Amino acid sequence: MTKRARLIYNPVSGHEQNIRNVASILDILEQAGYEASAFRTTAEPFSAQTEANRAGKDGFELIVGAGGDGTINEIVNGIAPLDHRPQMAVIPSGTTNDFARALKIPRDDLVAAARLVLQGKTRKMDIGKAGDKYFMNIAASGSLTELTYGVPSEWKSILGYTAYLLKGAEMFPKISNNKMRLTYDKGVYEGDLSMFFLGMTNSIGGWEQVMPDAQLSDGLFQLIVVKTSNPIDILRLMAMAINGNHVKDPNIIYTKTRSLKVELLDSSYSKKKIAVNLDGDIGGYLPMSFTNLQQHIEFFVG
Repeated sequence: MTKRARLIYNPVSGHEQNIRNVASILDILEQAGYEASAFRTTAEPFSAQTEANRAGKDGFELIVGAGGDGTINEIVNGIAPLDHRPQMAVIPSGTTNDFARALKIPRDDLVAAARLVLQGKTRKMDIGKAGDKYFMNIAASGSLTELTYGVPSEWKSILGYTAYLLKGAEMFPKISNNKMRLTYDKGVYEGDLSMFFLGMTNSIGGWEQVMPDAQLSDGLFQLIVVKTSNPIDILRLMAMAINGNHVKDPNIIYTKTRSLKVELLDSSYSKKKIAVNLDGDIGGYLPMSFTNLQQHIEFFVG
């Protein structure tokens, strides 16, 4: 029986590179033994997620996502709830492509990324669950963590990664603390913090040492809690993060955990929403619980 593959591609991602390469990608999938077809995402909310869920339920053996981390996140959210999940392949054409970086997938050649399906090397990857949503790379909240979804899409199209730097410079003076309770495997932190990160891979925003001890399929999140909101301290920690030395700083909690529960301790938060960033987009608001789903989806890797 012929296997089926569904290419789900974002037509505006990567300066419209996906549109120009659809035929080549489908040809590679056919070479790999799949009956291949394509779906072009639309402006409708959750277009990629809805199609991925439909294809998964319809028994497609492979879903290929072509786009940035947001598109890949939608596809993950489409198939993660299913009992029988298809394999996934990633063709990165976004701005940062953190997930593809972690999976050693070529990020400057879409056709080369597609050819990984021909090589046949796969790995079962952990997927995070946050409330009723899923993420494959990073969950974060607090100051600066709204950076990725705070950048207008037209900025990203024109300026690429520079758009994030400009937005970060605008937001930096506004860093503040929030009072929270974080319950994780090895303990509880209760007090002020400026931000926290829950990572699945080692790559965040193009930085590859933010989570220096990340494993891709061990069932454990990497949790980083930043206790300080002092801009000078934050700049120092960012410089240290280039080499992964930030995790030794007293302003940082760094640990591994299978789950995390985040609660707000300040009653004034009832009037103020604190968003949770899931793979670069808003994924809900605190309080929230997070669970690691070990080896939940099988990906083609480099």
